[in-house]
Amino acid sequence: MSEYLISIKIEKLEEGGYLATSDTLSGLIAQGRSIAETMEIAQDVARKLIESYIEHGDPLPYEIEPSKNVMQDVKIPISVIA
Repeated sequence: MSEYLISIKIEKLEEGGYLATSDTLSGLIAQGRSIAETMEIAQDVARKLIESYIEHGDPLPYEIEPSKNVMQDVKIPISVIA
C-alpha cells in the first residue's frame, strides 16, 4: 500500500456545510456538514481517483508526492460548545 500527499482547499458554503477541491488532483470535489466530514470524504474521493490513474496506467500529476513519513505542521479545527 502506498501513501500520497495532496493539497486541498476547504471553503465554507453560504448555505451551510463545506466544500473541498484540489488544484493538485483534478476531479476532486467533496462536500460535508463539517470540516472533518468534508476531509474524510475528500480522502475517499482522492483515493478512488489515484487508484483509477494507477489501474489505467496513467501517470499521476507531478504535484502528487509519495509520503515519506514526513511530519507536517497541520492546523485542525476544534469545535467547542461553551
